[in-house]
Amino acid sequence: MIFSRVESRGLAHLSYFLGDGGEAVVIDPRRDVDAYVEIARQNCMRITHVLETHRNEDYVSGSLELEARTGCKAYHGRGLPFRYGEYIDDGEELEAGGLRIKAVRTPGHTPESMTYVAYSGGTALMAFTGDALFAGATGRTDFWGKEGEAAGALYDSLMEKILPLGDHVMLCPAHGAGSVCGSGISERQYSTLGHERRTNPDLQLSRDDFIAKKASEHLEVPPYFKQMESYNLNGPPVTGGPPVPAPMSSGEFRAAIKDGSLIDGRMPSSFSAHIPGSYNISLDGLATWPGWVASYDKPIYLVLERDADADVAARYLYRLGFDDVGGYLCGGFQRWLMAGYETGFTGLLVPDALAGLLSINKATVLDVRSDGEWMKGHIKEAMHIFVGSLEHRVHEVPRKKPVVCVCSTGMRASLAASILKRAGINEVYNLLGGITAWKAKDYPLVYEGLAVR
Repeated sequence: MIFSRVESRGLAHLSYFLGDGGEAVVIDPRRDVDAYVEIARQNCMRITHVLETHRNEDYVSGSLELEARTGCKAYHGRGLPFRYGEYIDDGEELEAGGLRIKAVRTPGHTPESMTYVAYSGGTALMAFTGDALFAGATGRTDFWGKEGEAAGALYDSLMEKILPLGDHVMLCPAHGAGSVCGSGISERQYSTLGHERRTNPDLQLSRDDFIAKKASEHLEVPPYFKQMESYNLNGPPVTGGPPVPAPMSSGEFRAAIKDGSLIDGRMPSSFSAHIPGSYNISLDGLATWPGWVASYDKPIYLVLERDADADVAARYLYRLGFDDVGGYLCGGFQRWLMAGYETGFTGLLVPDALAGLLSINKATVLDVRSDGEWMKGHIKEAMHIFVGSLEHRVHEVPRKKPVVCVCSTGMRASLAASILKRAGINEVYNLLGGITAWKAKDYPLVYEGLAVR
């Protein structure tokens, strides 16, 4: 038997290749499918089935790309009007070589969610739970149903369908730590149903308490989720792979960006000097954050630390459904400077400098972390607007004093600073190292959010 887990960096997405006897199944594939095709080639296997645990919200499914490449069939659960693939029913079984895979209906995260259980002989080996059960957490339940309906359905699926499979069964979820599809997912790489049954805090709750906890979760819903949901319901365009960005001279680039979205993929320290109008999203952040700010109706143009990063950037964007990547500034930002073109600036501060400004009331602190992060401690003088909402709430930011953007490390704060600059706020700073550095220097935080809760 061949088992391989394929991790999509940045998205915290996990997909799986499972094969035996020359045949293989792929569970929850990402859109760039080369990894699965290569695993099959190396092991002399033919991919026969693609199993989707649910209609994913945070990335484009690769099912149709795999169908086009390999001739396999895609399957998903009933409950949504999919316009591609085939439905698989509760209790239905598929075979791949000597493996038997059983579909188990486990609604909750979405109404059509399925868990796929791999058997060898009569023994259950693995449970591919999608977004129902994670290591240390359970899936979010705010996408459908009346109040408490989805959470109640998920609790019943966990207790009546998934956990009874057996403590020995290996847990294979669709996401790991850092995913927006759940709260508090553990960084543990592997787990079993037995370990989760004993240690997962959500699984220690009564049904009523579980529903109440889910109701209290305040998770962000990125705007690009709607595009992902449409693609994964109706079928995304089959393109054969990610776009290949064109290298562009500084003159070509300057002319082109007037009609597109400009993303600067450099680190915050480098972004202190930048092309006006650009969003700063570092390379790893391109796996998610463009979905908050970029338009699907315009081409994306890139400024990168290295020209070699262009293919990685395009691959990340492709997973979010951004197929129109117009090009990148060949030679990087230095070429822009050498051409003498206009340049914008953001300031950089360390904690000691921010503390000094606050002591004389000379700065507005804008904390752009999530609600959950804010409630776990923030700078006393700070105002709070989540970075994903900032572009639509920028009018709330005072402009009489310099604005210092703060997140956990300085990465999201740099995106926030770029949004403020685009909105015409001139004196903008990024706290390098963010709240992590602030705490390391023993500066105080306040926790009134937690006290209220």
